[in-house]
Amino acid sequence: MPTATRNAQGRTARIGFALTGVLLIAVNLRVSFVSVGPVLGNISGDLGLSSAAAGFLTGLPLIAFAVFSPVAPGFAARLGLDRALWMSLLFLASGIVLRSLPVPGFIWAGTALIGLAIAFLNVLVPSLVKRDFPAKVSRVTGSYTATQAAFAAMGAAVVVPVAQTSPAGWRLALGIWVGLAIIAMAVLLPWLRRHRSGTVTATKREVSYRSPWASALGWQVTVFMGLQSIAFYVLMAWLPTIEQSRGVSATTAGIHLSVFLLISVFASLMAGGILHRGSDQRLVSFASGAAMFVTFLGLALAPDLTLLWVVLGAIGCGSLIVIALSLFSLRTVNYPQAASLSGMAQSVGYGLAAVGPVMFGGLRDVSGDWTLPLLVTAGIMAVLAFMGVLAGRDRVIGGSV
Repeated sequence: MPTATRNAQGRTARIGFALTGVLLIAVNLRVSFVSVGPVLGNISGDLGLSSAAAGFLTGLPLIAFAVFSPVAPGFAARLGLDRALWMSLLFLASGIVLRSLPVPGFIWAGTALIGLAIAFLNVLVPSLVKRDFPAKVSRVTGSYTATQAAFAAMGAAVVVPVAQTSPAGWRLALGIWVGLAIIAMAVLLPWLRRHRSGTVTATKREVSYRSPWASALGWQVTVFMGLQSIAFYVLMAWLPTIEQSRGVSATTAGIHLSVFLLISVFASLMAGGILHRGSDQRLVSFASGAAMFVTFLGLALAPDLTLLWVVLGAIGCGSLIVIALSLFSLRTVNYPQAASLSGMAQSVGYGLAAVGPVMFGGLRDVSGDWTLPLLVTAGIMAVLAFMGVLAGRDRVIGGSV
């Protein structure tokens, strides 16, 4: 066989394995923590948790995302990107097991460890995409974002039946997701062994880059990431409650949420396919932010058209997360800088994501209805659309310190 043919086949195999690895990591990025919500009542009843404690349990991963995201680039620089990803999957598997064991306090330790692991994975996967798919960043990002959303929706649907039919109840329903982490670790282990040498050296050769914390463009991407996080988590936290308060049945509100998650999967794939069609990402970023502005404005002023706003919001959110994650690679010069920007943006972003639903609920308490919080959030979405124009410009953070 000619050398050129063998090289081409080897390249194809490496790309295929790298894509498989990205998608296997993606299936683990949401399902282990979004599956808690549907069985939160079972957990609270079993452990005697107050409403405040139950709320803290669901919010703990977001807090971990905000706290540990800036640490991830240093973790990868020390171990090498591939080993850091594999160790993060090991942390995730350990956390899932700890959370499900009937030992006092383990649910808190396990949940915190899950938060740390997903924080690292969230930050490092865009860096992996930057390194292995520099010419296909948006498409690969769209694919892995859609994959994680699809498995999150599946997890939310499966966890209650498993809890109801198993003698172990919610513990088994939450513990079964360790299988996904173990599968990813097993598949990636040969690749890890093959690339054990040279990974850290390669990282060290590329450590010279301008810190995104000192860059206006870095902050524009960060604010964009944070504001789009507010849109998603406000809708996840409050949309069913808003609908039910307006006379929509709980079943219908649940169907609307499922429709939202399903449409967002296709929106992510669509955004990944069109991000590189133009010379920059300004138009698609602005349009997606504008869709969220219209969504919240519509929920406030035209509540009879809720399903329309659900569909529009799903398109907006599904597109925005792909744009935000793609910008970590598109606005940086190398994959260590992409990891640094990812850590910065996700730390601030998930901090805002944790505050957003609380702020929304506080405005509801102050005003007595949903109009004020929806209009305020619509105003925030207008800022998001403007930040999309700034972050979407075709430029990168400077390549030297």
